Amino acid sequence: MAAHRRCATVPHMGKGTHQYVPDERNASVLIDINGDHIPREKAMVSVFDSGFMLGDGVWEGIRLHGGRLAFLDRHLKRLYRGAKAIHMNIGIDEAEMTRRLYAVLDANGMTDEGAHVRLMVTRGVRSTPYQDPRVVVGDATIVIIPEWKRAAPETATRMLDLFTVHVRRGDPAVQDPKLNSHSKLNCITACIQAAEAGADEALMLDPHGFVATCNSTHFFIVRDGEIWTSSGNYCLDGITRQIVLEIAREAGITALEKNFSLTEVYGAEEAFTTGTFAGVAPVGTIDGRVIGTTRGPMVERLQQLYLERIAADVAAADRPFEQAQGRP
Repeated sequence: MAAHRRCATVPHMGKGTHQYVPDERNASVLIDINGDHIPREKAMVSVFDSGFMLGDGVWEGIRLHGGRLAFLDRHLKRLYRGAKAIHMNIGIDEAEMTRRLYAVLDANGMTDEGAHVRLMVTRGVRSTPYQDPRVVVGDATIVIIPEWKRAAPETATRMLDLFTVHVRRGDPAVQDPKLNSHSKLNCITACIQAAEAGADEALMLDPHGFVATCNSTHFFIVRDGEIWTSSGNYCLDGITRQIVLEIAREAGITALEKNFSLTEVYGAEEAFTTGTFAGVAPVGTIDGRVIGTTRGPMVERLQQLYLERIAADVAAADRPFEQAQGRP
């Protein structure tokens, strides 16, 4: 049971890509449910909700930096694109979604740093337990969960342990892994296997045996001064992944999206993961093979470039709706 809890959303003592500093303020946080702010202990959705019943929905994880939600335009674009792909009407536009996000942050006094938001949209309440969307009654369910959630201080330097699992990233004709859906059982089973092996994260292969991604983050290696990540055909359309590719290329670093094998991984000079919560995090071992014992120079450089890109993004954020509400 202890190994299973490492993948849960509660604080844990083990290492991991999502280890965070517990904050007692989260016990009384307000949660936005369809535009209403509800105390955490009373925040609920129906047992007939499509997300609870069938995992039918899409979601985003977004971080607050300098009072602004970093890369919000990219997150909302992915959310609405995913909803359209599954023929789900969110029911409000991006401007209203943005207003709700900042409104619940303000209601919780989250106006600077250290907050993380989980934005979830499901198809709504069904009249009966059945998968056909035609039994949905009413509008989509929109839930925004803000938390005081900082990555553990050692995240930037702690060397992660990865384990290659038997669970593969699927073919897009089965369930397209590019879709950030509520149906995460594929990743959860991978997480469980990695945790049972004593690892922090699962490394997952694609149907052809090439490296695809991790169960909750994206994966990169460094070889001969280049950074490699998967082709992208069998992983989520990761926002941090794309930003790291962009900042590397802008800095003159060769950044490739390509097929590569575990053999090439084991011979890498450095390895790292990327994700909204932890940013760029170094990897120490993979399947017991030592990649590095300390953070390498490429990872350290990319971490700095990533922080600079975040700062530039939040500084340039549009804020007319905030000015109307008196936000600075």
